[in-house]
Amino acid sequence: MHALGIDIGGSGIKAAPVDVATGKLLAERQKIAAEELKKARASLSLDLAQKSEQLADMTKLLAEREVKLAEAQKAQVEVLKKERELADAKQELDLTLEKRLLAGQAEIKAKAKKEAEGELGLKVQEKEQTIQAMQKQIEELKRKSEQGSQQLQGEVLELQLESSLRTSFPHDAILPVPKGEFGGDVIQEVTNLAGQPCGKILWESKRTRNWSDGWLAKLRNDQRTAKADAAIIVSDALPKSIEAFGEIDGVWVTSPKCSIPVAMAVRHFLIEVSSARKAGEGQQTKMELLYHYLTGPRFRHRVEAIVEMFTAMQEDLDRERRAMQKMWSKREQQIRGVMESTAGMYGDMQGIAGRSLQEIEGLGFDGPDLLDEPKGKKAQLSLIGADPVGGS
Repeated sequence: MHALGIDIGGSGIKAAPVDVATGKLLAERQKIAAEELKKARASLSLDLAQKSEQLADMTKLLAEREVKLAEAQKAQVEVLKKERELADAKQELDLTLEKRLLAGQAEIKAKAKKEAEGELGLKVQEKEQTIQAMQKQIEELKRKSEQGSQQLQGEVLELQLESSLRTSFPHDAILPVPKGEFGGDVIQEVTNLAGQPCGKILWESKRTRNWSDGWLAKLRNDQRTAKADAAIIVSDALPKSIEAFGEIDGVWVTSPKCSIPVAMAVRHFLIEVSSARKAGEGQQTKMELLYHYLTGPRFRHRVEAIVEMFTAMQEDLDRERRAMQKMWSKREQQIRGVMESTAGMYGDMQGIAGRSLQEIEGLGFDGPDLLDEPKGKKAQLSLIGADPVGGS
């Protein structure tokens, strides 16, 4: 049976040539399998080597990145440390500069103060001596003023009365009564708008603490001697029956405050009487009517009404003046506060900058010249105690 590769014959059974071929085939297969296995192993080894190389590269790259990260973190720490050290150093420098600046300011201020004290020491002493001398002089003037005679005070009141009449009635003639001629202080010659004489008013001024009824009779006699049409007494002290003004026995009595309103009223009726007299000359009936009118209560009531209106107007004016003075005083205090604050601030700046900071006009210290009194000061001192309203 050659097909099966078995030889039956001879001395026994022998392997056929087919077994040899099968062995070769198996050997070839094994060789091929070994080669494939070798190739597979070589390919796998190559892949493993490539993977290992890639892994090594990645590990190396990772290590490098970790090193760089550590270096960056270290550099950041160094930067933060430097920034903190720089901030500390800056703060220390600012503190040192501030201390030096304060020390310098104190030294400059002390030096400036010492120089100012040295320069102004003598001036301050001179000013103090001047102030003391002026205070003694003021006290002496006050003492002399308080000890002034009633005659001098009366003359001052008379001058004030003349000035007020001239200011209020510029068209009238205001004439002082010569000494020793007859009683009274001032004669007011009333004229109308046409310049025609309308009558005379005899004024008497009194500055005493107590009223005397004997003044009325004396002034009536003086009125007849001066041929005056009306007589007015201006006095600080008034009768008990009169509060501000009024008529007693044909003589008008008024306080200094109401003197001008009373003069306006009396002057107005003198002009009216003069006009009526000129219009009715030769008519005795009209003269009698006018006489009865002037001596009757209607004339007195009308004069009182006019004077009351003038008094009310004067009081309103005084209240408005006081309100404005209060407002002006408040504004003056505010302006003075601003100026003092500005001068103080500029003085501090001068203490820091020294003489390099120039003076500003109005903020410098020239010192008040106490010897140069403002206009009217001497007159004010000479008139202490001679207020026409405030009493003797």
